[in-house]
Amino acid sequence: MEDVRGKIGDLQAALAASEAARRAAEAMVTHLRLIIAKMRHDRYGASSERGKRLLDQLELELEDLETGMAEDDPANGPGTAIPVTDPGPQRHAGRRPLPSDLPRERVVIPAPTQCPYCGSARLTKLGESITETLEVIPRQFRVIQTVREKFSCRDCETITQPPAPFHPLVRGRAGPHLLASVLVGKFADHQPLNRQAAAFAREGIALDTSTLADWVGACTATLAPLTTLIKEHVLAGERVHADDTTVPVLASSRTVTGRLWTYVRDDRPFGGPAPPAAWFGYSRDHRGEHPTTHLDGWSGIVQADAYAGYNALAKPGRQPAPVTLAGCWAHARRGLFRLAELGRAPLAVEAVHRIDCLFEVERTINGVVPQQRAALRQQFSAPIVENLMEWMRDSCSRMSGKSPVAQAMAYILRRQDTFTAFLHDGRICLTNNAAERSLRGIAVGRKAWLFAGSDRGGRRAAAMYSLIVTAKLNDVDPHAWLADVIGRINDIPLSRLPDLLPWNWKNTRHANHTQAA
Repeated sequence: MEDVRGKIGDLQAALAASEAARRAAEAMVTHLRLIIAKMRHDRYGASSERGKRLLDQLELELEDLETGMAEDDPANGPGTAIPVTDPGPQRHAGRRPLPSDLPRERVVIPAPTQCPYCGSARLTKLGESITETLEVIPRQFRVIQTVREKFSCRDCETITQPPAPFHPLVRGRAGPHLLASVLVGKFADHQPLNRQAAAFAREGIALDTSTLADWVGACTATLAPLTTLIKEHVLAGERVHADDTTVPVLASSRTVTGRLWTYVRDDRPFGGPAPPAAWFGYSRDHRGEHPTTHLDGWSGIVQADAYAGYNALAKPGRQPAPVTLAGCWAHARRGLFRLAELGRAPLAVEAVHRIDCLFEVERTINGVVPQQRAALRQQFSAPIVENLMEWMRDSCSRMSGKSPVAQAMAYILRRQDTFTAFLHDGRICLTNNAAERSLRGIAVGRKAWLFAGSDRGGRRAAAMYSLIVTAKLNDVDPHAWLADVIGRINDIPLSRLPDLLPWNWKNTRHANHTQAA
């Protein structure tokens, strides 16, 4: 009997060992399948860049189809005359009306002098039908001649003359609108100066690339006081969004990887009254000393990714005080979402679903003041985060630490303090999207201008991006704003320079338009 029991015990132990081995093998198979799927996705899948190219390709195909349809339309054939009449029902039902503020040029077709049916000359006007056509007039260049007349006093024979006109640039006779056009073309529309010079040449204006470069450098120096004011405004906030992106820099016949850093102040998500602004800094490398230098003398909340260079800002003993680091849940979700897309990581799918619940709560409290925001987060978001953290720790304990899902979860678990800071402080946002959005233009632009010519060129780009991105954040047309500011900045007292900042400029323009109306 004892022998039988012993054999049964041995069989049970062997069965348990076999079951454990089977589960380990299944886990390894699942792990390997996920690794293979991830590698295939990385190589062949729709990454952000590949997805963008695919979207561009689909848009090109759509454009080609629509162009082909228009080409095959008999109404567009050669020798076909279509009379201008009441358009009636439009084929494009979703066509929007043309902007009402555009100037209208009225072209009246001569009326008939007699009835085409009976020949009678007794015609009475019943009304009219208007067909609107959008047209463009090429930009016009003009030379502004400012005449200063001289006068001589017949009593004292003194010659008097009005002072010379103000020019935005000391060397050069470019008007403010032309200068603004060059700046916006380079830093907002991503047109390198050599392409702009070629476009000017097609319009009959010979402007060398070196001339345009001289104008850009002079404007950067002229607008430097506004860049300084924007930096002061950004660092006057209690929280900044921080991020950086690469920028190739020419150095000794090769390029090195510089960095453009962005610091964004945007209090709109929780009803803050301060206008949004973005300040950019440049560095030749990615060392952590640069954020420390940029934020020297400032304390508050830094919303950023997990870059270790920000950790020095939170060290005890930092003056004037250690900063509070806040994590970005969108960045953390992104890693899990990529795994969930593969379809072989159910834990990643579940994690994304739980994180999305946090975003649902944030959408309901967007625009609420910080105190009420923190209270609502404690009521609704805190239980979600607590359950999420406990579930991820339990899930990671049953997975290999080298598993991609475990590593994506560990990104959050290792930084639990930064990811839960938003629960206790209503001034903290759930994401760092404000900083990432401010860098989008640079990511698009560097594909056109390829690299900065020097470190000085990198600093110049940072200054101009500070101005243009801040204007866009305040819903201000960069061209109109820069043209007006360039024409006035050298003729305005230092005490009134804040009036030229985009948000103040916008309010002044609105007030002037209201009075004029």
